[in-house]
Amino acid sequence: MRRMKNSGIEWVGEIPVGWTIKPIRAEFEEVTKKNTTGEVNNALKFTYGNIVRKENFDADEDSYVADTILNYTVVSPGTIMLNGLNLNFDFVSQRIGLVREVGVITSAYTAFKPISNRILPEYATYLFKAYDGCKAFHNMGGGVRKILNFSELKRHYIFYPELSKQKEIVDYLDEKCVEIEILLSDVQAQIEILEQYKRSVITETVTKGKNLDVEMKDSGVQWIGDMPAHWECNRGKYILKYIQKPVREDDGVITCFRDGEVTLRSNRREDGFTMSDKEIGYQGIDVGDLVVHGMDGFAGAIGISDSRGKASPVLNVLDTEQNKKYIMYYLRSMAYSDVFVALATGIRVRSCDLRWNKLAELSYPVPPIEEQNTIVEYIDEVLNKTNAVIADKKAQLEILENYKKSLIYEYVTGKKEVPVQ
Repeated sequence: MRRMKNSGIEWVGEIPVGWTIKPIRAEFEEVTKKNTTGEVNNALKFTYGNIVRKENFDADEDSYVADTILNYTVVSPGTIMLNGLNLNFDFVSQRIGLVREVGVITSAYTAFKPISNRILPEYATYLFKAYDGCKAFHNMGGGVRKILNFSELKRHYIFYPELSKQKEIVDYLDEKCVEIEILLSDVQAQIEILEQYKRSVITETVTKGKNLDVEMKDSGVQWIGDMPAHWECNRGKYILKYIQKPVREDDGVITCFRDGEVTLRSNRREDGFTMSDKEIGYQGIDVGDLVVHGMDGFAGAIGISDSRGKASPVLNVLDTEQNKKYIMYYLRSMAYSDVFVALATGIRVRSCDLRWNKLAELSYPVPPIEEQNTIVEYIDEVLNKTNAVIADKKAQLEILENYKKSLIYEYVTGKKEVPVQ
């Protein structure tokens, strides 16, 4: 049985006798070299816990990027990268990564590397992931946004075994984590397929109906194509009404999220939002109101409010004598098919301005109201069943992530020994 000693670190407890304990500042130094010459234009970022190249990043064609990139930090293989923002969100082991290629990073990230050859960068990366998984970082950091930088991090302690033992631990965790990542990728792919299925059901049903044996006709609208011959096709101004309601004193702020939920911010989260001091133009929203986000509607921010509250004028609040959910699903189908992006005239990438004047001029397929109700009931049923399966898949992801977190913790702290091959 291994002899253990107290590490002096609350979340770690005991570690094997013979392991070294030192302040982080004694073993690591911050990487601060700036890209002053602009010769490195390969920007890196975190995506789902992995360090990847930032897309749509061309310093040669974008003068703003060209100027800004000079202030980015240059990192190289063997550097450990930490996302010091959003420390209170539960991204399991997704804030720490090992840089594998030369690149540049923004000030949102902290980069540091071992000073000597006493500790492997790969082992240190796993160890810092264990710190993160145990939420040891969550009470660190300063400022309103709780940013963790190296000056704060270096005051804490790190521990490690001899190099040969570090390599054993790294090789074992690499093998096991790859197995887990394969399972995670498979489950995530299943979730993405289910999400696409939901979108296809919505798009097909709101434009073709449930009965595909009925006579069809050309709708005259490119993104609708053929639709049932007995349906009408009207512009929004004839079937929708733009409404603005007064704000009440006790109204909370409502947000229309990209997943289509329209609810009080307090029902989801308060972090990460910009709050207006003057609330100029704010409007009231009631339960059951149809809401289209003027800036994020292209991404699916279209829904029926489940709350009473107030919102900025960027939200379009609509009323109709048609089935509101049917109109909602139709507008979402346009978002899923990138119709709004194709109709956009602005210069922002992946965005468009969906104000009332545009919504009023769009063409909408209008089935008889009884058929609208049937379509909505069918879509609701499909979405409810599919969402239940997705929830189960997400639970599987959480189990796998927690298993990976526990595995890393147990081996980098010496609670378990690497099995003899």
